[in-house]
Amino acid sequence: MNGKTMEKPWHLRGNWAPVLEEQDATNLPVRGDIPKTLNGTYIRTGPNPSSGHSVHWFFGDGLLHGIRLEDGKAKWYRSKYVDTVGFGEDPLAAGHMGKLDCSKANTHIVSHSGKIYALNEGAWPYAINQELETIGAENYGGKLTTAMTAHPKICPETGEMFAFSYANFQPPFLQYMRIGADGELKQLEPIDIPQKVMMHDFAVTRNFTIFLDLPVVFDLALAMKGFPYEFRSDAGARLGVMPRNGSNADVRWFDIEPCAIFHTVNAHEADGKIIMTASRMGSWSHSDFSEVGKLWRWTIDLATGQVTDEQLDDRPGDFGRINEAFVGLPAKFGYLMEMDGDGNAEEPTYGNALLKYDLQSGSSKAHEFGKSVRAGEPTFVQSGEGEDNGYAMTFVHDEASNQSSFVIVDCQNFDAEPIATIALPERVPYGAHGNWISLANHS
Repeated sequence: MNGKTMEKPWHLRGNWAPVLEEQDATNLPVRGDIPKTLNGTYIRTGPNPSSGHSVHWFFGDGLLHGIRLEDGKAKWYRSKYVDTVGFGEDPLAAGHMGKLDCSKANTHIVSHSGKIYALNEGAWPYAINQELETIGAENYGGKLTTAMTAHPKICPETGEMFAFSYANFQPPFLQYMRIGADGELKQLEPIDIPQKVMMHDFAVTRNFTIFLDLPVVFDLALAMKGFPYEFRSDAGARLGVMPRNGSNADVRWFDIEPCAIFHTVNAHEADGKIIMTASRMGSWSHSDFSEVGKLWRWTIDLATGQVTDEQLDDRPGDFGRINEAFVGLPAKFGYLMEMDGDGNAEEPTYGNALLKYDLQSGSSKAHEFGKSVRAGEPTFVQSGEGEDNGYAMTFVHDEASNQSSFVIVDCQNFDAEPIATIALPERVPYGAHGNWISLANHS
């Protein structure tokens, strides 16, 4: 074998590589000042195979990275695996694909109705607590009979959580779910789509849900070899609009140019139209990251049935977040993680900056970390009155020193130095998504 053949795959090299021991450290050193209003835990999950090997980055075990902030201090940093059924096993080799309690819990952290969930879109949610301890699988009293997306949306006005599943291997290939503010599953609705596609995210407005039926298509032959989805532009692309409490019969489909979308930023209604922003790629391959997402806007005219789209920026960015008090409403600001260049044709490369967008004009500001520092997803935490009165927080990694940190950026002074940088005792691998959990809302 030559050196190239023997080289480890990208998700097992550098700062993508898993850390193999859980950590627990206290009294973390801080440069700057942590706002005393920040009392809670930032928790992020990501794929981290406990054996040191997985066939694909998406299949690694969910390792939680948590940092507790309290009274202006960084009290502890902790990393801990989610203790799920099937933990430590390759889902393909172990035959766990399709078993709803066999989650990797490696994609997102969401808080709803007094519970914290570690999510992976191929299985049930797993409940955890702020100490990063696993409570167990959640199927809403047996009512949830399918998997649940890792990107549910929570309405800031009603407290409802909206989600979906694309996990079925036979029709219905899409199922929609509506969970009340009381944490009870109110609706599990089958939605007709012609084939099984990878639908990683969706969007909601005050009155509607928007499904993304895009041409990242399931193929059984590919599934037998490893990763089961492939981009096929001839499969077409469309957006499905349904009232939030509607049914399959109410869905209206609107054709768009074929593309791939991993993450939406937000959607809202205005003058009989739905406006959605998301990071768009013209195509996508799990083994070729030569194209990365850029911010686009789609406008769906519900009266005429016309859809227009426009690119808002040439700078690559993804993992978009907003102030979650504006989910489904006319948010002005979005926060994205820069992606590096136009990809390197092998691994997805996180960029050196966080980006703050004016979603109305498309203008942006950048918080630059320096050439050797890679940033993670920016999570917005409200501080006071005003949509952007708050902080963006994330893990970053310096590839030159191999050191990781947790940073807090003032969103109203976005291009200034971080107001606080917390040094971490171990390397934090590049991961997926996280959230801030206030101590006031959870024990």
